[in-house]
Amino acid sequence: MRVLTCQRFHRRWNWHVMISGIAATLTIVAAGWASAEAAHVNVIELDNQIISPVTQQYILDAVDRSEQDGAVCLVLMLDTPGGLLESTRAIVKRLMNAKVPVAVYVAPSGSRAGSAGVFITLAAHVAAMAPSTNIGAAHPVVVGEGGGPVKKLVRRITRSADEDKTKSRDRKDSENVEEITEEESRDPMSEKIINDTVAWVTTIAKARGRNEAWAAKAVTESFSVTETEAVAEHIVDVVASDLPDLLANIQGRTVEVAGVRVELQTAGAQIVRLPMSKRQEFLSIITNPNIAYLLMMLGTLGLIFEFTHPGIGFPGIAGLICLLLALYAFQTLPVSYAALALIVLGLLLLIAEIKVISYGLLTLGGVVCLTLGSLMLFESPDANLQVSLRVIVPGVATIAAIILLVVQRALKAQVQPVTTGAQGLVGNVGIASTDLNPSGQVFVHGELWEASSARPIQQGEKVRVIRVDGLQLLVEKL
Repeated sequence: MRVLTCQRFHRRWNWHVMISGIAATLTIVAAGWASAEAAHVNVIELDNQIISPVTQQYILDAVDRSEQDGAVCLVLMLDTPGGLLESTRAIVKRLMNAKVPVAVYVAPSGSRAGSAGVFITLAAHVAAMAPSTNIGAAHPVVVGEGGGPVKKLVRRITRSADEDKTKSRDRKDSENVEEITEEESRDPMSEKIINDTVAWVTTIAKARGRNEAWAAKAVTESFSVTETEAVAEHIVDVVASDLPDLLANIQGRTVEVAGVRVELQTAGAQIVRLPMSKRQEFLSIITNPNIAYLLMMLGTLGLIFEFTHPGIGFPGIAGLICLLLALYAFQTLPVSYAALALIVLGLLLLIAEIKVISYGLLTLGGVVCLTLGSLMLFESPDANLQVSLRVIVPGVATIAAIILLVVQRALKAQVQPVTTGAQGLVGNVGIASTDLNPSGQVFVHGELWEASSARPIQQGEKVRVIRVDGLQLLVEKL
C-alpha cells in the first residue's frame, strides 16, 4: 500500500515538473517574441519637400505614433530646401519635447538641410548626415516678409540719391558693386524676426550640445557646410552611408529624452517605414508654389471658357474646383495680397476684353497686371517658395492667347453678313411654289414663304429675295 502511494506521488510530481517546464519555456518564448516585436525603428522621409503645414503634420503624427507603439527610435530622413518659419517652430517644439529618441538623417547623398532643415536637424536627439550632403543657409522665411525679385527691384529704384552717393563712395575700392546686401535691405520688422530667430536657434543648439556660434551664423550670414565639416564643428553627430549604417553607428549612444538618459538599442532593429497618408501626399503636391499657381491659372481658364461658352457647365465646375484648391494652398504659403489683387485685376481686364472689344488695349493691361502679380505672388527670398519663370511665362501666354483668339473670332463675326433671321434671307435664291401675279408662295431657305413680285413669275421659276416686309418676301425673277 505504501509503495503504491509513493508511485502515485512520483507520477504527480513528474507531471508538475513537466507542466512547469513547459510553462517556463512558453514564457521565455513569449517574452522573446514581445522583445523582438518591440525592437523596431520607425522611419519617415521628406524627399526634396518644403516645410509646410502638411509636412509639419506628417512629422508630428510620426512622433505621436512612435511614442505610442514603443519604437526604439524615430528616424527622419531629410532633404529640404527650407520652408515656413511657423511650421518649423511647431516641428522643433515637438522634437524638443518628444518622449521617444528622434534622429534626423540628412540623406541620401546629394540631399541638403537648408533653411528650416537646419533648425529641425539641430533639434534632434541625434543628428546625422550622409556623404555628399550639406546643411546651412538658415535665413528665416516668414509670411509677409518681403524678398521677391520685384520688391528687390523696387527697393533699388526707390533709394534716395543720398543713399546712392554714400554707397557709391563706400564701394569705390570694391569690385563687387552689383547687389544691395541683405543687411542694407532689411526693414525693422525683418531685424526683429532675425534677432528672434538667432536667439531661438542658439537655444536649440545649446540644449542639444551643438555648435551655437555656427548656428547663429547660419541664420545671420547663411553659412553652409558639408557633412565632414559639420561633424568636425560639432554641428551633427555622425556621418552614415545608409540607414543600416546609421543604426549601427548610433547603437549604444546615450541621449536625454524628456529629462531621462536613454541608451539607444538600434543595432539589428526592424525598420518600419511610415509613409504619408494619401491626403497628406495630395496636399503636399498642391502646396508646391508652382502647382498652386498652375491650379489658379487652370481655374481661371475654366471660368473664361464658361463665360465664352455658357451652358456647358463642366469647364466652370472644374475651374471652381481648381481655384478652391489654389486658395487652400495659398493659405499655407507666404502670399502677397497686393500681388493677388494684381492678378485678379488682370483677369478681370482679360474677361472684359471678351465683352467689350478694345482692340487689344484691355488685353495688354491684363497681361501686364497678370505678369507683375505672378512675379510678386509669393514674398520670400527663398527661390523654392517662389513661382518659377518657366511656369509664369507659359501660363500668362496661354491665357492671353485664348483671350486674343476669342476676340479675333468676335471681330470676324462682326464683319460677316447676317445669315440668320429675316435679314439673313435677303439675297437668298429660291423657287416659286405657285404663280406670283403679283402674290403667291416661294420656297426659300428650306421654308415656304408668302411672297410678292413687281412682275409676274411662273411656278417653278427661280427667284431671289430682295426685301423682307414682316412675314412677306419681295422677290424678283432670276
